[in-house]
Amino acid sequence: MESSSSASVEARPPDYRQLMKKVEQVIADIEASGETGLRLQSLAEAIVRNLHDALGLHGGRLYRYAEGVYELASTFPEAHDELIGTRVSEAYEPVRLLLEEGVVYMTPDDPRMDRELEAKLGVQGFAAIELGEGDFLMALDVAPGIHRDDVLYSLGVLRHSLNQKLRQGRMEEVFEQARRIQASILPKRIPSYGAFDLHGQTRPMEMVGGDFYDFIPITDKILGLAIADVSGHGLPAALQVRDVYMGLRMGLARDFKIVRTMERLNQIIHRSALTSRFVSVFYGELELNGVFIYVNAGHPPPFHLSAKGEVRFLREGGAVLGPIGDATYERGFVRMEPGDVVVLYTDGMIEASASEEPGDEEAEYGIDRLVALARSLAGRPAREMVETMLADVELFCGDAAPQDDRTVVVVTCPPARP
Repeated sequence: MESSSSASVEARPPDYRQLMKKVEQVIADIEASGETGLRLQSLAEAIVRNLHDALGLHGGRLYRYAEGVYELASTFPEAHDELIGTRVSEAYEPVRLLLEEGVVYMTPDDPRMDRELEAKLGVQGFAAIELGEGDFLMALDVAPGIHRDDVLYSLGVLRHSLNQKLRQGRMEEVFEQARRIQASILPKRIPSYGAFDLHGQTRPMEMVGGDFYDFIPITDKILGLAIADVSGHGLPAALQVRDVYMGLRMGLARDFKIVRTMERLNQIIHRSALTSRFVSVFYGELELNGVFIYVNAGHPPPFHLSAKGEVRFLREGGAVLGPIGDATYERGFVRMEPGDVVVLYTDGMIEASASEEPGDEEAEYGIDRLVALARSLAGRPAREMVETMLADVELFCGDAAPQDDRTVVVVTCPPARP
């Protein structure tokens, strides 16, 4: 909006390239915390203060959307408390056009203006930008003498920059929420379970990832071990991980057998909104006597390394979860003896590459290297084994950027004492 009391400025075309840089710099300089509206208020004040000459701005109002109307939330740079709460219908023609176009500038003689409303606000024209997908409107006072096209272009630059900042802030909030969710479902501590030594770690390639592991106490004599990998990575994968966590624990809480639990979890994933994704899961139940019963749903097969150095891959199970709603699964069985080790991992470990070219198998870390490292570490604490494996993969990859999340879980059965 343009104020009736504003002074005229000399009409001159702005340097648009410099204008863009200046707008971006002002926004970059203000990293205010707190609620979005307050952050916008700070941005608006800084924009008017710093861009008065370039844009001919000298004040404005910030409106917030609420149930079909836009309510005046604040004025800047001067506060006008008597105007706060003024409501403007989204059906008001200038507002309707603003929501359609994103930027609107109407002169005082435009017949679509509501003279009574604008007089109450102390303005003449209507210059405004839409922000946050219609959540906010920012009306601005533009000094007379500025060419209409220059006003529209300048406001367009301003809207683009502010919306980009808002989207970035919202995505950061979403990612932070997802990070907290993921942190809440990963084990807070490693359980103590008989003579067994256990440890696990996951390292997402982004802020959040699609890998997941869990230790689930079933009874005093049975401990559940789970590892999963959602296709893809980042936020969508992290949200799907939550479904895996909840589905697995709910199934076990109802005393389902592990095959039934896997079938139910498959149905949950198959019916979920993220139907384009699939999930590989390995779940097993370790008894105090060393009996380990498991189901492998399309996951890279963990391996059982005996005290004699013999390796057995744990493959029994069925298809990955998601694509086939009525998939069936079978159980596998292995017994852990003193000195034995079981290693669970995701494909981000064995497919980690020293090359940044996807699919370069010759440059991959590979399962043979992981098995050989496990043999060399046999007898060490589980934590040390996990940390050494992750460090060895990172060392192998060198400067190549990670292409997937990496997770490894180790269970050891200490050697019998002489």
